[in-house]
Amino acid sequence: MLYFFQQVLNGLHSGALYALLAFGYVLTNGLLHRTNLAYGAMFAFCGHAMILTAAFGYQALWLTLYAAVALGIVAALLYAALISHVLSRSVFEPLADRSPNAIVVTTLGILLVLSEASRIAADTHDLWLPPMLARPVIFAESAGFKATLTLIQLLDCAAVIGVLALAAWAFARSSFGRSWRAVSDDPRAAAMCGVNVRAVFRLAVLFGGLCAALAGILAGIYYGNISFGTGLVYGLKILFVTAVGGYLSPLKAALGAAAFGMAESLWAGYFPLEWRDAWMYLFLVAMLVLIGAGRDQQKIA
Repeated sequence: MLYFFQQVLNGLHSGALYALLAFGYVLTNGLLHRTNLAYGAMFAFCGHAMILTAAFGYQALWLTLYAAVALGIVAALLYAALISHVLSRSVFEPLADRSPNAIVVTTLGILLVLSEASRIAADTHDLWLPPMLARPVIFAESAGFKATLTLIQLLDCAAVIGVLALAAWAFARSSFGRSWRAVSDDPRAAAMCGVNVRAVFRLAVLFGGLCAALAGILAGIYYGNISFGTGLVYGLKILFVTAVGGYLSPLKAALGAAAFGMAESLWAGYFPLEWRDAWMYLFLVAMLVLIGAGRDQQKIA
């Protein structure tokens, strides 16, 4: 039971990262209703930008480690805002009313550009941050076995819970949340009722990009490195998870993604790790087929 408890604790951290990514993804795709393959790339790009900037600040500017990481965090958030600005105005808005394949192909191209930009900036080398706040916090102990989380894991989980709680509260009570739900349901009707559809869409893309950047920052600080291909893996998982749950509620998507992260952790604890992604993808595809068929029957009825 203590070993099971340790896997649950491990799942809290990975689930928190998935939850933050899913919340931001649904903010955009709940309005766009198109597959956005660039979202995972933004997560990896911002995390990698944080690491590169921190390395530059530490080695070239002679900053302390934590000051260099703080500089990297600011740079990553600025990159997220810039990329979100370009995506919303130059990609999503012009292509929103065209074939869904146009968005898919364009965001795939953006994914490749961001991945290659990260690779070239790092000169195809992996830069690693040193372990930070790695002191273990013991939750339970028996017969010499300790169920622990490190301090950085606890801080990451607390940061995600705080951000999602604040965002969910604001989303439920603010005018932006009401406008988002109206535009998601019917953008033309929302525009006829006086909602600034374009402004709501741009804010949603910006907030979604910042969620991806924050997840990349937290992952980069904890793991110490984010490789060039990480964005595709995370992006596909979030795409499938949110597709299963639908795009009507960012908070529900976040809870579903957290459960998925927990399931991944339990698999890693009890089954062969090399088969984890294959079986988790298979499970998501099966759920998507079953739930999608149920949705289609409801629409026909």
